[in-house]
Amino acid sequence: MKKQLIVLALFLGSLQALQAQFTLDGEFRPRAEYRHGFGSVMPESAEPAFSISTRARLNAGYKTDAYSFYLSMQDVLVWGENRQINTVDANNSFAIFQAWADIKLGSGFSTKLGRQVLSYDDQRIMGGLDWAQMGRNHDAALIKYKKDGFMFDVGLAFNQDFDSYTSNISGYVGTGNEYTEDPGFFTYKAMQYGYLKKEWSTFSASVLILNNTFQNFELVDGVRTYDGFGVSSLQTIGTHLNYKSGAFGLAGNAYLQTGERVNELSVKSAFLVGLEATYKLSGGIGLGAGVEVISGNDADAGETGAFFPLYGTNHKFNGFMDYFYVGNHANSIGLVDVHVSANFKLNETSSLLVKVLNFSGEQELASGEKSLGTELDLVYSKTFKGFALKLGYSQMFASDGMYELKGVAENDAADTQNWAWAMLVLKPKFLNGTK
Repeated sequence: MKKQLIVLALFLGSLQALQAQFTLDGEFRPRAEYRHGFGSVMPESAEPAFSISTRARLNAGYKTDAYSFYLSMQDVLVWGENRQINTVDANNSFAIFQAWADIKLGSGFSTKLGRQVLSYDDQRIMGGLDWAQMGRNHDAALIKYKKDGFMFDVGLAFNQDFDSYTSNISGYVGTGNEYTEDPGFFTYKAMQYGYLKKEWSTFSASVLILNNTFQNFELVDGVRTYDGFGVSSLQTIGTHLNYKSGAFGLAGNAYLQTGERVNELSVKSAFLVGLEATYKLSGGIGLGAGVEVISGNDADAGETGAFFPLYGTNHKFNGFMDYFYVGNHANSIGLVDVHVSANFKLNETSSLLVKVLNFSGEQELASGEKSLGTELDLVYSKTFKGFALKLGYSQMFASDGMYELKGVAENDAADTQNWAWAMLVLKPKFLNGTK
């Protein structure tokens, strides 16, 4: 009996130690959206859209003195996409969102391998895209160093889908390295980057050097062919600066792009520069004002001067209605975005964000017009015990240039261009150890 008690005590002790290393949590995030001009100008003849989607995630983490392991599984469900009693998911949306191991190498060094979120600074060039229900991830290997307010990451990625096979007497042998995934949204074949950041008491500065290699292709009767077309490489280099002292903050971005986009489209002197000032007043009011200039396509035929912020959380910038750089505006007239905002803390559990943005082209449209319009964004947030509610409303007040840019005549456009949404966020912690 005494031996049994000792064994039971050892078992309970080991279970407690395991729980201290293991975490298990989840996320349940349904969002309803009413779209009547979201992403582009809506014609009067078109019907507004309403839909509900849900993101469901289950996350498990395990941590030891030598390494950390993380696994995140998710499904994005659009209500009604599957008929009842259906054995097949209509959009095949279940996926491993993250699966990585972070191995300590000593003296501030570690390596992180696997599917992971790459997010730096204000997420202008590389971010997790958390607003989108599916999020953004990368299959990559990182060498990381962090010590005494300095960090340095080197990231490497090589993507392959193993669709190319040669038949021989012994079976199928993979040959070639053509990457046949759709190159939309700047899907890359290979990526290399270096990121450095140094922090002081009131100031931080970072530098990003990023190279993306894309698979070239040719369309033959609407079908992409890849064999023998080679690759194109695009370089993005820049800095993010951040100053904060007391109630005042100032942040700036400056990036350049050169090299080639997909199919050897030469990029010449493309740039993004931005400056954002913030100030916190008494009474829980935060004020903000900023400007961002993104270069557009003013180059000769076969070239472009248009900058694209690649893998950033672009919904965060240039208006929540996603008229620019969210699967669109990739080789257009650029953008000048001047904006002001106020965030009101209504009480201990709720806040209201009000933001006004004025847009114009960095170049003129064919008509000579540059003014694009003004957007109003409102977001109300309320936290409860264990969950949160967010409500949003946005309206676009389009100028003549916006109708021309989006290809909808003003007489044919709906009088009101707006978007409204409501989102519930629950993040239960099933087992909360030391992560």
